Amino acid sequence: MDRASLGRLGRKLRLATCLALAAVTVAACGTGPLLDKFTAKDEETFSDEPADKLYNEGLFLMNKQSDLKAATKKFDEVDREHPYSEWARKSLLMSAYASYQAGDYDTCIGSASRYVTLHPGSPDAAYAQYLIAVSNYDQIADVSRDQARTEKAMRSLEEVIRKYPTSEYAGEAKKKLQGARDQLAGKEMAVGRYYMERRDYTGAINRFKTVVTRFQTTRHVEEALARLTEAYMAIGIIAEAQTAAAVLGHNFPDSHWYKDAYGLVTSGGSQPSENKSSWISKAFRKVGLG
Repeated sequence: MDRASLGRLGRKLRLATCLALAAVTVAACGTGPLLDKFTAKDEETFSDEPADKLYNEGLFLMNKQSDLKAATKKFDEVDREHPYSEWARKSLLMSAYASYQAGDYDTCIGSASRYVTLHPGSPDAAYAQYLIAVSNYDQIADVSRDQARTEKAMRSLEEVIRKYPTSEYAGEAKKKLQGARDQLAGKEMAVGRYYMERRDYTGAINRFKTVVTRFQTTRHVEEALARLTEAYMAIGIIAEAQTAAAVLGHNFPDSHWYKDAYGLVTSGGSQPSENKSSWISKAFRKVGLG
């Protein structure tokens, strides 16, 4: 995961951190208008330590990076001891961010989800939703393993796009969504190849069909069409093999997979020819690629 993609909030957080450090090191110099934005004025205090002090201590610890867990505890303490203050709202989001930075994804998801629930109208709600999504995304396993986390990442990324389409995080979510879709398509291809090796052509066709119908915009669709050509040829359904090869050639004429599919079909004395009533043809017309 490129953590630079989280830099949007970072711009706000870095300013807050710098100002907090200034408050710690040069407190005697007084505060200006900008510092006042990030250091609490005297407000409701429900513990021995005021909310602003706990919050600034959390920022200080987070800036050291090696103390991210300690920083999270400070932010959680603000939320616990000053639950109705503005600093509690800020601390909840900072706790999620610090947990993400520490690689504690489940805690991040928990804090960010609570933030979205409690503060759905906040300007930072989009970022909290994005933290949930990238926490799931960063836990995606390789294609040889179960892809339940990938499905979860896709749902949370789609949630960012659906709920906050004009936010700065929607674009990043779309990019990662494509990556997650590519991952799921890769899983289907791996299983399909496994079936092909064992000559379970029906099982293989079902896997490649999933790639063509659900993950048509991924990089795996070319191979899926070529494998469909191969599988249909193997079981003697020539018309579908011809259609798979024709659709592949129409949409990806320069693909080496098309050369392979073309060779398979012509070796049997046929030519690529699209049957418009085939599910393959309909699938591509539906998405608008055919």
